Amino acid sequence: MGILNVTPDSFSDGGQYLKPDTAIARAQQMVAEGASIIDVGGESTRPGAHAVPTVEQIARVIPVIEGLHGMFNGEVRISIDAREPEVAARAIDAGASMINDISGGANPEMLSLAALHEMPIVLMHMQGSPQSMQTEPHYADVVSEIRDFLCARAEQALAAGVLAANIIIDPGVGFGKTKFHNLEILRHLEDFVALGHLVLLGTSRKRFMGSICKETIFNELVGATCATTVIGVRAGVNIFRVHDVRENRQAMEVARAMMGMELRSES
Repeated sequence: MGILNVTPDSFSDGGQYLKPDTAIARAQQMVAEGASIIDVGGESTRPGAHAVPTVEQIARVIPVIEGLHGMFNGEVRISIDAREPEVAARAIDAGASMINDISGGANPEMLSLAALHEMPIVLMHMQGSPQSMQTEPHYADVVSEIRDFLCARAEQALAAGVLAANIIIDPGVGFGKTKFHNLEILRHLEDFVALGHLVLLGTSRKRFMGSICKETIFNELVGATCATTVIGVRAGVNIFRVHDVRENRQAMEVARAMMGMELRSES
């Protein structure tokens, strides 16, 4: 899943793809590098970010989604990264065929939209809101608490009529988590895979890896992100949401090839 932020303030690429033509060209590049999903977002959800008015989000994402829909003609899935059902509904009308909801379907209308259109929906865990989530996040047991949350949200999605095959869960690395919490999630990705739903991992260029690598420039965390992609492949993660598609696609393919060799040797 290639990240396409049409925002002025996203933590890593804010302001780079504000013009629809520039955003569409970036999406074309990511598809050429191996992305099968393009995730279009009109609101930054970086730590400390403030909510963006619905009308502004719609104005940012719709021209891009319409352009991508006409260009890819269904061969590439277009995802709308949004928390508000109105934004998602307008995006679906413009050609989006997937919802990425960092609020985990907090608004039941989002689940109803996914059910009505029989489309995939990503349900992510976040403690707090983007504005406050990194203010002393706390868990008694981070893995079990996130598992319980995602189980509950998946059950609510099923009750709303979302097909089981269309439910994707995301433990929300970096969303209301310390470095320790993020590392615990990565160590226990198999626990989320074991829930039986598709799993999305989003670690791309995130700050906690910079603190490990002593790197403060987000764009220089490509290698660190690839390391988490390999971990995710070995755990059984299905979707990787990244800025740097080519590099992570290579990491994914090599990790899968190595796993295939291991399986053959065991048999």
